[in-house]
Amino acid sequence: MLEGESIAEEFDFPIRKIIHIDMDAFYASVEQMDNPDLRGKPIAVGGTRERGVVAAASYEARKFGVRSAMPSVTAVRRCPELIFVKPRFDRYKEISQKIRAIFHHYTDLVEPLSLDEAFLDVTENANYPSASLLAQEIRERIATEVGLNASAGISVNKFTAKIASDINKPNGQKTISPEEVIPFLAKLPIENFFGVGKVTAQKMKVHGIFQGSDLKRHTLEYLTQYFGKAGKHFYNIVRGIQHSKVQPNHIRKSIAAERTFSKDVRSEVFLIEHLDKIAIELEKRMRNSNVKGKTITLKIKYNDFTQQTRSKTIDEFVSLKEDFLPIVIALLKQEELQKSVRLLGISLTKLNTLKEKKTISVQLKLEF
Repeated sequence: MLEGESIAEEFDFPIRKIIHIDMDAFYASVEQMDNPDLRGKPIAVGGTRERGVVAAASYEARKFGVRSAMPSVTAVRRCPELIFVKPRFDRYKEISQKIRAIFHHYTDLVEPLSLDEAFLDVTENANYPSASLLAQEIRERIATEVGLNASAGISVNKFTAKIASDINKPNGQKTISPEEVIPFLAKLPIENFFGVGKVTAQKMKVHGIFQGSDLKRHTLEYLTQYFGKAGKHFYNIVRGIQHSKVQPNHIRKSIAAERTFSKDVRSEVFLIEHLDKIAIELEKRMRNSNVKGKTITLKIKYNDFTQQTRSKTIDEFVSLKEDFLPIVIALLKQEELQKSVRLLGISLTKLNTLKEKKTISVQLKLEF
């Protein structure tokens, strides 16, 4: 393929117009919007100065290297002036619903990934032939009607759109047109490809694969030989081929609730008391989602940050605390604890949400 040649000219598959909208530092931005005293200051949502994990960090905190999923004590070392704010998930959900209402003004094909990001398929939106201008309008409406900034990526599939949304953050957007996809992917570091984690990235580098152009030089046979079933995925993705569609009726695969303790816990009695409270929250979430599950899993994180899960699958779907808590307690007791516990969690999977889906592909001439 020549540089600048459209991916549609080499491969026979539908080209879509996909927008990935990603809110900028969503949780932290909501807190700064609601509390003017926090504006312009480094804040972390979640955790405390002594323990816990940062759920989100403002851009002022990110300048010091504070990131989500970082232990709070590490965040404080990097930013001594860091302000910790307790999460308000009901508020974040409220704001998220307002943002999604804006999305649905333009398309019914909206696939939320979380409260703060979503894919939109605007392929057949005849009123907006330019996906880039449509993304700009969506971002402007979010800023005006909600009061928050969002970034956007626009491209031919979900993978490249999601990568694009990070390029001009915060409060920016990037379009990768069909003609630009192949050159863009050729220069993309291998760690940024979907499905390539740290272990796979190291393995690829042993094979001389450091960026997309290196990956594209290898045949399908070579990639499947050394990377198994994922080899076909890598072969396709570097060529801009991704058949995954925007799924508006996303099937939820699990529902969970967990709690991090202010002090490490060793007593089985206290752990069971905490599990009871977690189970109450999980039952509430199951009821709100109107689902039931068959596999009950207990998650245990110890004081040295090692983690263990214990699961049991039963014959009947359950959602009530009285049905799944005894199983959770039995899972706790099946093995004696050798270390103190800093976090407990309960999740239900194998939910009664599976549905058959039918999809239709269309080939259109698109303007990006």
